[in-house]
Amino acid sequence: MKILVLGGDGYLGWPTALYLSRRGHEVSVVDNFARRQYDFEMGVDTLVPIVQLQRRVRAWKEVSGLEVTTYVGDLTDPAFVSHVLASTAPEAVVHFAEQRSAPYSMIDQKHAVYTQVNNVVGTLNLLYAIAEQDRDIHLVKLGTMGEYGTPNIDIEEGFIEITHRGRTDVLPYPKQPGSFYHLSKVHDSANIMFACRIWGLRATDLNQGIVYGQETEETVLHPDLATRFDYDGVFGTVLNRFCVQAVIGHPLTVYGTGGQTRGMLNILDTLACVGLAVEHPADAGEYRVFNQFTESFSVADMAAMVARVHGSAEVTNVPAPRVEKESHYYRAAHTKLLDLGLVPHLLTDDVVRSLLGVAERYRDRVNPEAIRPTVNWRQTTNRLVTSGGPDMHDLPEPDDAGNARVAERA
Repeated sequence: MKILVLGGDGYLGWPTALYLSRRGHEVSVVDNFARRQYDFEMGVDTLVPIVQLQRRVRAWKEVSGLEVTTYVGDLTDPAFVSHVLASTAPEAVVHFAEQRSAPYSMIDQKHAVYTQVNNVVGTLNLLYAIAEQDRDIHLVKLGTMGEYGTPNIDIEEGFIEITHRGRTDVLPYPKQPGSFYHLSKVHDSANIMFACRIWGLRATDLNQGIVYGQETEETVLHPDLATRFDYDGVFGTVLNRFCVQAVIGHPLTVYGTGGQTRGMLNILDTLACVGLAVEHPADAGEYRVFNQFTESFSVADMAAMVARVHGSAEVTNVPAPRVEKESHYYRAAHTKLLDLGLVPHLLTDDVVRSLLGVAERYRDRVNPEAIRPTVNWRQTTNRLVTSGGPDMHDLPEPDDAGNARVAERA
């Protein structure tokens, strides 16, 4: 198939592009390098160094003999979106190209507005381009389990059957998002479902849990193919943070009581889920939702696991910066991807040991100040993670980015 991967320079977008390429698909990627800009803004960096996108693509051709075509541009530019779709004529579009951090969206008004405009407008432009050029294109969109929140009932996969005053209907599952980022994903879901209904588009919304892992079968083939490992207080995920803290001898900081429970999945399963969704497309006019996770853990459980595997790490509780339930019921359905053939990679001691190994290998790159939580949901204005890098909107493009508004192949 011809597949277009949006956000193909990112933590998940890059290994997804390689995974799909290796499976025989003709892959093109789009990115505006905003994720790299966020690091400049906050004065932090990925623990595992990554190289320029063009260098990544050259390395992939060197080790695999396969080509990945790259486009540099921004989805909030409708002309660029239309140009790329016309140039690539994809059968499927995998959409990772959104600002993905809840803490980042809660820094202040500017970051909240940026997150919602970037995410919602970019997706709207994509929907219009698909509707105008080829309504058979299958949109595979990365959503989040965070759209649902933590209700005191079971979470279904996208929809729930409701009986009210003697009448029954199947309706979208109620959403209780926990940040302006999660709200942007809720808006996306509503817009995509609407576009499928009125234009007959086909779409799969992958409500993904928290992803862990840094190495895939493709990224280990060459050092230049490595993907990110974020551990900072804004973009770093909880398991990464615990592993880095353990390696540098810092107590594992559990927010609040640690009872917050979330769906989790290995990066290998993310790739497999996207592949399954792409290779088993939705029908014309169908908007379907897959809950993309394999296991659920509380924050305290994950801290205990890392401490046990590491052997000497201590666990400490710190005030929770988020406004969320610290103890709650959590049971979510996740059967549709299993029905398509997903074979999960579960979180074992060996997996934690491998993450600790990555952290140990690059421990000299750890910035302890970047780990502390500096974004408080209760405040309308927060300082950035460190003493404040320049604002991303005032930065020049990184050397490898080119012009983010030019609708050309990189």
